[in-house]
Amino acid sequence: MTFRASILTLYPQMFPGPLGHALAGQALERGDWTCEARNIRDFATDRHRSVDDTPYGGGAGMVLRADVLARAVDHVSPADDARPKLLMSPRGKPLTQEQVRQLAVAEGVVIICGRFEGVDERVIEARNLQEVSIGDYVLAGGEVAALVLLDATIRLLPGVMGNEQSGSYESFEAGLLEHPHYTRPAEWEGRSVPDVLTSGDHAKIEAWRREQAEKLTHNRRPDLLEGK
Repeated sequence: MTFRASILTLYPQMFPGPLGHALAGQALERGDWTCEARNIRDFATDRHRSVDDTPYGGGAGMVLRADVLARAVDHVSPADDARPKLLMSPRGKPLTQEQVRQLAVAEGVVIICGRFEGVDERVIEARNLQEVSIGDYVLAGGEVAALVLLDATIRLLPGVMGNEQSGSYESFEAGLLEHPHYTRPAEWEGRSVPDVLTSGDHAKIEAWRREQAEKLTHNRRPDLLEGK
């Protein structure tokens, strides 16, 4: 099954962008996923191709119009389209590895890239747009956030990563940050690889990695350990 990504944006030239390279780019060439970027302005009806207007109630900035965006959403995602419709927004629920894994086994995703001051609330409600955030900060637009979401998802598609176990032994998969990694040379600037990693004792290695992951998580992301 091909994963279909439809992106609604004012800057379609930003896609696939970096996703046209490395593993994601190879997967795109193989047809593991498709990337359809549509310009929201194509669905404006006036001669100026207007997509935004001043906010009711006053205030700074402009707001993306409900009627224009709804036409765009309906075009790329008709009524029988089961793909989730995600609006990249700083007020959305934080993107998690669990959500990424759910997306990776779905048919694909429709992503709306916000711009200006925001999006008319009515289209969010009427088209059941799910707001998603990639962090507690504000970007100039949703395009970079959309690339982040797609990158995290595409790498988990079947056959994209050379070693299928790679996605199982990394940060957040077990509710912990990933353990430290080491490779050759065994000695570097007076620093040695931990002896346990060259011991050949796989049980001890796994125990060490678990211990290190727990320490890192406790020091850097104690919130991940809440409820454990």
